[in-house]
Amino acid sequence: MSALSNRINNLSESATIKMAKMGRELAAKGVDVISLSFGEPDFHTPEHIKEAAKQAMDKNMTYYTPVAGYPDLRKAVVNKLKTENGLDYEPTDIVVSTGAKQAIANAVLCLVNPGEEVIIPTPYWVSYSEVVKLAEGVSVFINTTVEQNFKITPAQLEAAITPKTKLFMFSSPCNPTGSVYSKDELEGLAKVFEKNPHVYILSDEIYEHINYIDKHESIAQFDYIKDRVVIINGWSKAFAMTGWRIGYTASSKEIATACDKMQGQITSGTCSITQRAGVAAYEGGLETVLEMRKAFKKRRDIVYKLLSEIDGLQVNLPDGAFYFFPNVTSFFGKSYNGKTINDSDELSIFLLEEAHVATVGGDSFGDPTSIRLSYAAAEDKLIEAVRRIKEALAKLS
Repeated sequence: MSALSNRINNLSESATIKMAKMGRELAAKGVDVISLSFGEPDFHTPEHIKEAAKQAMDKNMTYYTPVAGYPDLRKAVVNKLKTENGLDYEPTDIVVSTGAKQAIANAVLCLVNPGEEVIIPTPYWVSYSEVVKLAEGVSVFINTTVEQNFKITPAQLEAAITPKTKLFMFSSPCNPTGSVYSKDELEGLAKVFEKNPHVYILSDEIYEHINYIDKHESIAQFDYIKDRVVIINGWSKAFAMTGWRIGYTASSKEIATACDKMQGQITSGTCSITQRAGVAAYEGGLETVLEMRKAFKKRRDIVYKLLSEIDGLQVNLPDGAFYFFPNVTSFFGKSYNGKTINDSDELSIFLLEEAHVATVGGDSFGDPTSIRLSYAAAEDKLIEAVRRIKEALAKLS
């Protein structure tokens, strides 16, 4: 009999972390591995943000912080939501957490009871369904395809809602597909939620600023459902602050108070130094953010052209984030050196071993037809990585 709980035994390991680990292990043996498995900007944190952190340490701001975050940081979040998104919140509606991942966990654990249903469009970020497991909820998936740019329709949403539905979780811009919902598309979904007042909405907007089309649109803009929306956001992607571990929820006071209570029993307040850096980021303007977005867009265009030239890959042009999610089913059943590719996870392993390029199989994203490639890497690395992928795939027959 295992000493471990069913809770942990039923939990899956993060596929993105697993593939990154495998890539590092291979690199440690002297292999030249190009990792496209992690969703991490390859830029450094901007200097003015690092300087604010240094000043905070020099001022001995090294003590426990309020569970929900420093008042001036929460006020900076409120100001950002108002000026950039046209959304009205109060500082008491904001809970700052140790990364957007904790913010998501807080919200799901505070909202979902055992047996309640959580609707998740596929493909989805790997941790969504696992957090639902921790809450003992039931994940209900709405499948999308590359032909529909991986976005659900109001009709699909309406068909998935039942009296047991408690929460709908999605991201826009989306990880892993890069899809971005327009205002009209979000309004179509919001009208369905308006008719179903028992359903709450978790809107993961962490890739907000990596958007190559129009300005970012939040589903919280529709007043008739705003009190049921929990916005998830943070600093990691826009400001290249992944290692700082800081994110937040913006929600109704009832949900915010619950998240504060939950977090108070798990991690308490986020790192004091990180919070000072967060204030500087939000008060320092978007110049560095826009520079990074310009670089990401250039990389996207380069990689899209190269991937489109690979026979057997079905790829669309993503409107945001820094991922491609090509369909790879044409390679299933093919073999090389006695090994047959049966699914996208096996194809990712094949690419790591044969091409020395780390990607992530689509199964853990809820779509076993595809693999995820991150283009958050230098242009020369990306060009070489796709060359290797093309060469390796050509060996399959």
